[in-house]
Amino acid sequence: MKSQVHGVAAIYLLLQCVSGAAPKSSALQSGSSFMNLPRKFWHDTYTYTDLPGEDEEQEDESAESTTHDPYPFFDDANMAANVTTQLGNDVYLHCRVNDLRERTVSWVRRKGDEVHLITVGRQTYSSDSRYSLQFQPPNNWQLLIQYSNERDEGHYECRISSYPPLVYLVYLIVVVPRVEIIDERGQATLDKFYKAGSTIELKCIISRVPQPTSYVTWKHGMRMLNYDTSRGGISVKTDLLPGGAMSRLYIANANRYDTGNYTCALADIAQATVSVHVLNGENPAAMQHGGGAQWKPMLGNAVVLLLLLLGISFNAFR
Repeated sequence: MKSQVHGVAAIYLLLQCVSGAAPKSSALQSGSSFMNLPRKFWHDTYTYTDLPGEDEEQEDESAESTTHDPYPFFDDANMAANVTTQLGNDVYLHCRVNDLRERTVSWVRRKGDEVHLITVGRQTYSSDSRYSLQFQPPNNWQLLIQYSNERDEGHYECRISSYPPLVYLVYLIVVVPRVEIIDERGQATLDKFYKAGSTIELKCIISRVPQPTSYVTWKHGMRMLNYDTSRGGISVKTDLLPGGAMSRLYIANANRYDTGNYTCALADIAQATVSVHVLNGENPAAMQHGGGAQWKPMLGNAVVLLLLLLGISFNAFR
């Protein structure tokens, strides 16, 4: 029994000796090889460098915003215009667009709540052949209206297919000229009387003309007088006035063949007509009121006769 106890004690002592001989360093020493590893080894090894930081996000947003197409805009900052033309003239409605890029320009006509498409791009969709798109480089998408008339007056829109859409408004005014043949008092007249051998002088006033014009013609019936040389003694003088013109027709040594209708015309747009009477000694007042002058004595005689009859009848019944 004692031998067993001694054996266990011997084994215990042996284990103590072995454990006492082992080095007691449970922590890394300053000279440890682990301390010699590169400093970055100890940093977090997740590859976050692929994810943008706050500064990088701002730079990316700035770069993205600068790569967008520029927004289109009109040359005219007012976004609206009034255009005035004369009846019968060709008129251009201008629409100057910058930075259009791939967008499209279209023209429409607005009448109340109705919108009528005229052009898209350079194609015309109106059934009225007077309308067409005339592009003028570098940026003028102008709408041409030929031979303008009163029905063309109104609202037009030049539209850009952006989001939101951009609209340029144009209001077209079509002016109808006024033509009058006037007398010595400046009043419009339909009849003029001249003695044979005198000089016929007709004065024509053209007003409400946006652009000054000297294209005024005179006709006797269907015969043009402006350049007539067959009769002789005929002259036409036209003076330009603000917003119109004044034209005079002179015919020397008037005779009965000069009687008739005379027309003053502004191209084929507007005209006025006067009847000229060349008299051989007659009184113009008698001609104008001749019918009344003839009836006056007849009316007086009838009244006298009626009174006589009444007097006779009254005496007969007494």
